[in-house]
Amino acid sequence: MAGVLDSVDSRTRLVGQNRLELLMFKLHSSQLFAINVFKVQEVLRLPKLTSLPGHHPHVVGVAHLRGQAVPVINLAQAVGMPALEAKPESNLIVTEYNSTIQAFLVGGVDRIVNLNWEDIMPPPRTTGRQHYLTAITRLDEKIIEIIDVEKVLAEINPYTIVLDPEQLEEEIVSAARGMEILMVDDSPTAISQVKQTLAPLGITVHTATNGKKGLELMKQWADAGENVPEKLLMLITDAEMPEMDGYSLTSAVREDPRLRDTFVVLHTSMSGNFNKAMVQKVGCDDFLSKFQPKLLATLVENRVRVKAGLAEAS
Repeated sequence: MAGVLDSVDSRTRLVGQNRLELLMFKLHSSQLFAINVFKVQEVLRLPKLTSLPGHHPHVVGVAHLRGQAVPVINLAQAVGMPALEAKPESNLIVTEYNSTIQAFLVGGVDRIVNLNWEDIMPPPRTTGRQHYLTAITRLDEKIIEIIDVEKVLAEINPYTIVLDPEQLEEEIVSAARGMEILMVDDSPTAISQVKQTLAPLGITVHTATNGKKGLELMKQWADAGENVPEKLLMLITDAEMPEMDGYSLTSAVREDPRLRDTFVVLHTSMSGNFNKAMVQKVGCDDFLSKFQPKLLATLVENRVRVKAGLAEAS
C-alpha cells in the first residue's frame, strides 16, 4: 500500500462531492481506527529505528526514509492505550500534517474505503480515548473510530499560540475590537488555538463543529436580516469535517446570494500545493496551513485593514 497518495490530482478527485477516503487500521484488538487518506504519504513495514535522546515518551524512535529523518509515534500510547511493541511485522503510516512529516506505529492495516461525509458523525461525549477521536462512522456493522491526529501532534509538540501584544499595531487592535469571525472546525484543539491567538485583537469568534452547522448559522443570520458578508470579517473553515466538509460548505456559501461575498479561508493541515489547487477549485479567497499563529494574525490583520478602510482590498 506504499504510495497511497502520489499526486495532487489524485487527491482532488473527491473534492466538492462531500466524500472522503479513509485508511483503516488496527492498534491492539479488532477495533478499527482510521485517518483521512489525504494526509497519508505511504504505508510500509517497520524499518530499523534510531533512538532519539530526550524524546517524548510517545516517540519510539526515528526512521530514515528517503534520506529524511522521520519521527515515529506510538499511536496506541498517544491515544491513551497500552503502547504497541515495535516488531518487524508492525506497520508505519507515514503522514504529512502542517508541512511536517511523521510516521505512526500501528498494528495491522486494513484497507482504504470511500465514504460520504454525511455518514461521518461526531464522537460520543464519553471518557477515555474518545477525547482523541474527531469522528466515528459505521461500516459493515462495525464502528470505525477516526483519530484526531491534530490533538495527538499538539500534545507531543505543543504549538506557541500566544501573540506578543507589543508586536500588534495599536491602530489594528483598535479597529479589530468587536469584529466577528466564524470558525468551522471539528477539532476542539484547532478552535482553541485560533481563539487564543486572536484574543489580543478582541475579535469575537463564533464556532461550529461542521460545515452543515456553520451553513445553518450563516443562514440564520441572513434570515434575521443581517448582512453576513459585512457581519463577518471572514469565515475560517477546516477541510475535513463530519456531515459536510469545508469544500462543500464553501460551494454552498458561494451559491447563496446572501452569503456569496463572504471572505472564506480554508484552514487545513494539508500540503501547500494541495491547498492552492483546492482554493482555485472551490472558490476560497485564501488558505492557511495549521497551525501557524503568526500567519493567521497577518491574514486577519490584513482583512481588518480592508474592513476598516485602512487599506485597499487586493
